Amino acid sequence: MTLIRSVAGVRGIVPRDLDAVIARRYARAFGEMIGGRIAVGWDSRPGGDELEQAVVSGLADCDATPVRLGIVPTPTVGVAVRSLECAGGVCITASHNPGEYNGLKFFSGSGVFVTREEGERIFERADTLAGMAAAPCEPDRRPESADAIETHIGLVLASRHVDVDAVRGAAPRIVVDCCNAAGSVILPQLLTRLGCDVDTIFAEAGTGFPRVAEPTPESLTALCERVRETGASAGFACDPDADRLAIVDETGRAVGEEYTLVLSTDAVLAVSPGPVVTNVSTSRMVDDVAARYGVAVHRTAVGEANVVAKMADVSAVVGGEGNGGVVLPDVHFGRDAATAVALIVSQMARRGVNGVGELVRELRPYAIVKRKLPAVDRSDASLEKVLTATLTGGEIDRTDGVKISWADSWVHVRPSNTEPIVRVIAEAPDAGGANELATRAEMALAVSGEGNE
Repeated sequence: MTLIRSVAGVRGIVPRDLDAVIARRYARAFGEMIGGRIAVGWDSRPGGDELEQAVVSGLADCDATPVRLGIVPTPTVGVAVRSLECAGGVCITASHNPGEYNGLKFFSGSGVFVTREEGERIFERADTLAGMAAAPCEPDRRPESADAIETHIGLVLASRHVDVDAVRGAAPRIVVDCCNAAGSVILPQLLTRLGCDVDTIFAEAGTGFPRVAEPTPESLTALCERVRETGASAGFACDPDADRLAIVDETGRAVGEEYTLVLSTDAVLAVSPGPVVTNVSTSRMVDDVAARYGVAVHRTAVGEANVVAKMADVSAVVGGEGNGGVVLPDVHFGRDAATAVALIVSQMARRGVNGVGELVRELRPYAIVKRKLPAVDRSDASLEKVLTATLTGGEIDRTDGVKISWADSWVHVRPSNTEPIVRVIAEAPDAGGANELATRAEMALAVSGEGNE
């Protein structure tokens, strides 16, 4: 196993793949590339403070100036890059990956992730720095910009798509699960200022993850129970760096992260109809909502950087991914759980519903299943060959891995950007159909040896 390098930055298991020496080297490579003031934040993962110090030292090695933000969500780093007029930013995070992982995400001066080409330049320079000695560096460890969260919240509340008056009038009871990580420093405060009656679980940043990092339905049992116990209108959960949001309805049922982008898109289009961008792994529910408003949906390869680039190209009003990530340009050009929760609560208040499940039930239902397989051969050509031998008659999309679509269903197989796995995602009108497609894809990969170590 080696450090995973992709459009999502670098990520690996600590200390096997990523340690302070490696983090310092990548930070120096990034600092050499852009120079100037660089915002630095971390998501509170165990050991992340050591990696943060390494990043600060790596930036100082090349005379860049680190601006420490402390524990903040990944999107807050992007916001701070712009508000503090930095040349770029680094967030120490492994996002939704399990707790043994950590990583680095790099931001350009516009507050968005660096492009794939810029990332490759960072990687190449980091490789040339391997083995080079670095002088000791112990800069001041106090955060230099404690107002980063306040700036972020201010942008969310100021968005024309967030109806603060309507939410305050409705005063919904909301439970939020922050995984004891970076979401703890923004989501409870934001919801309170919106006018919600807020209850929190797992909202003590830095005390260790109490559940699986990825907010899948299986990991949200405590949130589901608290929603039922308190009679809340909704429950929301984020991943450790708070760029993704999952929903629990008023009955205590985790509805699945695909609904986050769908409901957020509906909230935005109701105010500002316009183009929508998402990736090829996202549910067709987005297309159904867009059709209501007569607007186009554009699809990209998986990865926030890919979605954001396309959003800029087509002047999209909203975008994101089916993993619970929502991008609203008038707040931040990146996935943001804070933005998503504000949009969904606003839509609930504007529509006068008693629970978020009422919005969910208005949508045409689809069933989507997501599976993970270990991978050896990640060739897209070989994936397509084995899949099309078993799954026939569909339209082939080679945007990212291989996606095969039929009139009312699809299956997508692709190597992950963030883990050494192949992802298998299938959607159909019912769970039986989706599971059958995913199983047939898995069997094709198993027979070919693609999905086995």
